[in-house]
Amino acid sequence: MKKEENNERPPVVVILGHVDHGKSSLLEAIKDLKITAKESGGITQHIGAYVISHGEKDITFIDTPGHEAFFAMRSRGTKVADIGILVVAADESIKEQTREAIEHLKKANMPFIVAINKIDKKNIDIEKVKQDLSKEEVFVESYGGNVPSVNVSAKEKTGIEELLEMILLLAEVEGVKEEKVDFAEGVVIEVQRDAKKGVVVVVLVKKGVLKKGDVVATESSYGKIKTMKDFLGKGIETAGSSIPVQIIGIKDCPKAGEDFFVFQKLEDAKKFTIDKPRKEQEASLGDKKILNIIIKADVMGSLEAIECSLEKIPQNEINIKIVKADVGNITESDIECSKMTNAEIYSFRTKIDKNVGKIVIRDKIEVHYFDIIYELIEKVREEAQSLLEDEVIKTEVAKVKILAVFRTQKNRQILGGKVLKGDVKKGSVVEIYRGEEKKGEGKLINIKKEERDVEKIIENEEFGMLLESKEKAEEGDVLVLYKEESIKKTL
Repeated sequence: MKKEENNERPPVVVILGHVDHGKSSLLEAIKDLKITAKESGGITQHIGAYVISHGEKDITFIDTPGHEAFFAMRSRGTKVADIGILVVAADESIKEQTREAIEHLKKANMPFIVAINKIDKKNIDIEKVKQDLSKEEVFVESYGGNVPSVNVSAKEKTGIEELLEMILLLAEVEGVKEEKVDFAEGVVIEVQRDAKKGVVVVVLVKKGVLKKGDVVATESSYGKIKTMKDFLGKGIETAGSSIPVQIIGIKDCPKAGEDFFVFQKLEDAKKFTIDKPRKEQEASLGDKKILNIIIKADVMGSLEAIECSLEKIPQNEINIKIVKADVGNITESDIECSKMTNAEIYSFRTKIDKNVGKIVIRDKIEVHYFDIIYELIEKVREEAQSLLEDEVIKTEVAKVKILAVFRTQKNRQILGGKVLKGDVKKGSVVEIYRGEEKKGEGKLINIKKEERDVEKIIENEEFGMLLESKEKAEEGDVLVLYKEESIKKTL
C-alpha cells in the first residue's frame, strides 16, 4: 500500500443503507476495480475490512452485515469509521433501513456521501431520491445542502472512480490525520474460532503501529501476536493507522467492537482484562435472582445478534447473566464452566464433539440447540420466568370484631366474634388490627356456630373461631379477612 504523506492516513469508510439497495454489490465493484484485477489470486478470505488504492492514496472499507438482526454491529461500524456511504437505490428511494442508517450517521456525527445506486435500471427517479432525502433532513449539494452525492451503478461499475475521489476529498476537508502514539490502539472487527489456528481476530488499527510480537488486550481477552496477516492473507510484520489485520495469539474470543491496546508485559495485559465494571454491576444486583447461561454460536455476527436480543428481555427482577459467550463447537472447557457456574448452555448452529457429548450425558449438563435466534431467546425468557416467584394478590372479603377471648395457647386462640362485613370462611387469611394499627397476621383454622363446625358465617352473625397467629388478639380488635390468589409473573 502507498505511504501516506503529511501525517495523512487512509480514511476508514463504512457502507450503510437498506437491504437489497446494493451495499455489498458496491463494495464488490470497488474491490473488482481496485484489488482483484491487480493482485494474483484475488482475495482468498473474508476478514470484514479491505484496503484499496486510488491514485496515490489508500482507502479502508469496513464491510458491515446488512441483515436487520445485526443492528448492533452496523451501529458500531459507524463509530469506528471516519466517513459513511449511504447507499440508496435509484428505483426505490428511501426505505426503512435507509432511515435507520441515517439515524446512525447523525448520532455518530459522521460526514457521509450519498451513493445513488442502480442508475442502470429502468424507471429510476434520481430527483425523487433527493427530494425524499430532504424529508429526512439530508440535503445533498445539488439541493443547497452540504452532503455530496454520486450516481453509481455497482452492476455496470460506473461512477466508482467519482465516488472514490469524493471520499478522498471529504477526508481532506475533514482533516483525517494520523495520531502518533507510543503503543498501538484499535478496535476488534471480527472474531472466529478455527479448529487448527485457534482464535482468529480481525482488528482495525486506529492509532500507532501494530507489530508482530506485540502484547495486546481487550476488555475480555489478551495475548501475544504470533502471526499477523493483511486483508489479502499475506504475512506482515507491521500495520499502521486505518489498516485492518488478522491476528492470531489471543487466548479467548473478544467481542466485536471492543477496543484493543498494546502493553509492554503480558502480566499488564492480563490485569487490564479484568472486567471491573462487570464486577460492580454484579455487586449492585442485590437480591435479584440470577440466571446463568453460556452461549455458543457459529459466527460472531450471530453471537452479537443473540446478545443484543437478550438485552431486550426485562431484567427488573431476574438478571440474565452471560457467564461465557463464544463462537465454535461446544468444548470440554464450556462443560467445566457450566458446572462451576450452574449455567445452562445455549447452542446456535454449533455442534458438540463426541467425547464432550458423553460428558454432557454423564454430568447431566443442560444443553439447548437452536437454528433460529428467536427460538433461543424465547427459551431463555421461559427459563428466566420460571425463577420468578408467584405474585400473591390479596382481596378483602370480610371484617370481624372480636367480642371475647376464651382461651389462649402458644400460637392459637379460641375467640368469639361478630361479622361486621362480608362472609367468613374457614381457612381465611386474616390481619389483626387494634384501632388503625396492624398488630399481626394469622389464619382461621376453624369456625363454629352454636357448637357446630361450619364452612361459612354470614354478615351480622356471631360465631366462635380458632385463630392461628404469633400475635395475640384482644377483645375489641378487628380481624380483616382476605382471599389470596397466586398469579404467575411474566417478564
